[in-house]
Amino acid sequence: MKAMPKNWKVLKSKAEYNEALARTIEIFHAEDGTSEADELDLLLVLIKDYEDKNIHVPSPDPLDVIKMKMSEKGLKAKDLEPIIGSKGHVSSVLSGKKELTLKMAKKLHAFLGISAEVFINEDKFLQKGMYKLADSQTFNYLNEGEIPYEKKEIKEKN
Repeated sequence: MKAMPKNWKVLKSKAEYNEALARTIEIFHAEDGTSEADELDLLLVLIKDYEDKNIHVPSPDPLDVIKMKMSEKGLKAKDLEPIIGSKGHVSSVLSGKKELTLKMAKKLHAFLGISAEVFINEDKFLQKGMYKLADSQTFNYLNEGEIPYEKKEIKEKN
């Protein structure tokens, strides 16, 4: 086996990350069995590791995903009435005036083929202040009823 052109190590800075990206682009079409192919394999692992630790990709908004899937399938809001409820309720949910419930999310997952992870969108919770990590007295949980989020006080034991 030939030696790799550079002795790559765990990427710890943006500069190292950018250098690894540039080198990856240079050798992206390396032939299998070459030292460049080995280097490419290593770089891809190092880049993924750096990205997992340092780059946050926001989760998609569930309503945007629902609307996109409806468009892809040629569906209208009225097609969601059996899943969400009346015409007015569908409209309120799609406009964001009413929250999706767990039951709706389950049905939309099955009907539209949307990944369940889309409905467990931590970025949206954080943006709305649903989880206040600094406030140890408050615990928010997902309720299966019509009001999906509720605050409960946690009393400390003395």
